[in-house]
Amino acid sequence: MMMNRLLARTGLRAATRTVQRTQRRKMGDGPFSDTLGVRKNKYVEEWNGRREITEKAFEVNPDTLPAIILMCVVFPYGIYHFTRKELIIKGDPRYKNSGLA
Repeated sequence: MMMNRLLARTGLRAATRTVQRTQRRKMGDGPFSDTLGVRKNKYVEEWNGRREITEKAFEVNPDTLPAIILMCVVFPYGIYHFTRKELIIKGDPRYKNSGLA
């Protein structure tokens, strides 16, 4: 009994009541409330669901391996090679000053 009075005087009891209430949020801190009645798009929801389980659905087999190697090794190296070649031919100061020339 004595502790309740002490907590009531310090304001801790009121603070515990406010913590228990569910927070109402506004979308993006804008003028729109959460009661706007937005309908979910089933295609967007399906896409998001697939994105969440990509690591479980991803598999490497002999059919997909050439595409993975092409996109992860050959394509980036091709961009690097032709960009470097262009910098060398043009005599770009970024290449000359890099210490690689």
